[in-house]
Amino acid sequence: QVQLVESGGGLVQAGGSLRLSCVASGIFFSINTMGWYRQAPGKQRELVAAITGGGSTNYADSVKGRFTISRDSAKNTVYLQMNSLKPEDTAVYYCNADITTDWGHSMNFWGQGTQVTVSS
Repeated sequence: QVQLVESGGGLVQAGGSLRLSCVASGIFFSINTMGWYRQAPGKQRELVAAITGGGSTNYADSVKGRFTISRDSAKNTVYLQMNSLKPEDTAVYYCNADITTDWGHSMNFWGQGTQVTVSS
């Protein structure tokens, strides 16, 4: 059973920073692309940032220059450093990972989500 567990959300004032973490646990062969998505009330879930196993990254235009995604493969962990936060960044942030299981199947997993609230 693979689990993704996020942490680091909270309440912050506009202009502040937060760092989200997501740890993958369980039995698997490898972790491929990991990413962060967010969903604000009444809106669809959207990609915020993603990082491949080789370290290539991509970002939503709305967060470029403010957010940085990184990973520690040895710890099966992905991070999202969020700086210069804006009220419109308020959402539930979800970790996502493409994982190759120990029997060779590629599967996609989601974390339970962590709330980020940015006050104006």
